[in-house]
Amino acid sequence: MKQHILPAIRLTIVCIVFFSGIYTLAIWAVAQATPTKGGGETVLVNGKVVGYALEGQSFTKDKYFWGRPSAAGYNATAGSGTNKGPSNPDYLKTVQAAIDSFLVHNPGINKADIPSELVTSSGSGLDPDISPAAAKVQVKRIAAARGIDENKLNALVDAHTEKPFLELLGPSKVNVLKLNVDLDNMK
Repeated sequence: MKQHILPAIRLTIVCIVFFSGIYTLAIWAVAQATPTKGGGETVLVNGKVVGYALEGQSFTKDKYFWGRPSAAGYNATAGSGTNKGPSNPDYLKTVQAAIDSFLVHNPGINKADIPSELVTSSGSGLDPDISPAAAKVQVKRIAAARGIDENKLNALVDAHTEKPFLELLGPSKVNVLKLNVDLDNMK
């Protein structure tokens, strides 16, 4: 019995020291090497913080690009997905309501042309990004609401499209908050 308990106790102590101390300090040191010292990327307008680039924001007015719906109400302290499967009747009602709302605000768009991320929430409920297609499907609505040429809005979306890492890993994406901040700054 002694030959099993003592090694287990030693391993437990080593793991506690490593994961509670050494690993934590290593991650902290890496964070300090980043430009924001591990504080995340804030988005500023006139010197005032309007949001965080890695956290989804709620935009519901027709003059803005809309992000992905949030099952957590865009509350970072309650970030979560819906935990409802694709055959759940409540989930299907929520998705259908999002589709209906999108079609009301975006006349002329076919249901089949709505990217899924505009009507389904992400796993965290806080996704700050949408695909370029999800941004471009909203251009007509925003152009009408703001009286801006659609070509200028498409160029703005293109300018905000972030390519995948090394052009290989992951999809292209558009940060909704940054896009809307620059949209407000357009002449």
